[in-house]
Amino acid sequence: MKVRAITGFFFVIVMLGSVLLGPYVFSVFYLILTSFCLFEFYKLVREGGFKPSRESGLINGFLIFLFFAAQCYFPAWKFIFFLPVCLSAVYIQELYKKTPAPFSNLGFTFLGILLAVVPFLFFHAMAFMNGSENFNSHIPLGFLVMLWSNDTGAYLAGRAFGRTKLFERHSPKKTWEGFFGGVIISAVAGLIFSHYYTELTWQQWVTVAVLISCFGTLGDLVESMFKRSINVKDSGGILPGHGGLLDRFDGLLLAAPIVYAYLYFISN
Repeated sequence: MKVRAITGFFFVIVMLGSVLLGPYVFSVFYLILTSFCLFEFYKLVREGGFKPSRESGLINGFLIFLFFAAQCYFPAWKFIFFLPVCLSAVYIQELYKKTPAPFSNLGFTFLGILLAVVPFLFFHAMAFMNGSENFNSHIPLGFLVMLWSNDTGAYLAGRAFGRTKLFERHSPKKTWEGFFGGVIISAVAGLIFSHYYTELTWQQWVTVAVLISCFGTLGDLVESMFKRSINVKDSGGILPGHGGLLDRFDGLLLAAPIVYAYLYFISN
């Protein structure tokens, strides 16, 4: 428990620093974090007996994030023509492998990019909602705080009142009482944020909080389903007492694209 608390403390400090230290630190940090998450995903898949094209997948994941992040600083659309060439390397690499299930390997290679890279692209884009030259840390900061508030509220409410299983087949410990506790605590965090950061109204902050709670919980269940399908408990051991990076960011995987879509439509 002590190790878990110490790891959690430093994890929160690093995450807050990544958002508050400016646009360049923000972009570089999430470029590196995305690469590590993708590497962790491929490692898990290999433990499950599949052989995704890890090298070409990591290169493509890195370049895809780098390309879209660069759009926030300068027009880089002309470089988009390099992406099809790079993505074709995944197929070429698979051609030279002697494996019984090449398309399963291809599927897991692209699934890694979809699951571990695309969500962080949307999260990164939240900081540039007002244009490429207007970095704003408030929305990604609020996202992280509300995501953590949801996890904390769900844990505390689940322990105190949890009776009805939410989705026992994939996550035996999650309960409906814990889910609603997470929604309430996250909504309270959103309401508090609305008093300090007025980019969004209090109704919009609370709506974002509810979306994070709903789709963050769904992302957690999806990651649990994935781990159970390959018979592993944690996605890794990089965070002592907390498991792997995918374990810490499972709530972001589905919530970030949904929240970005909501913010995009209300701002346009």
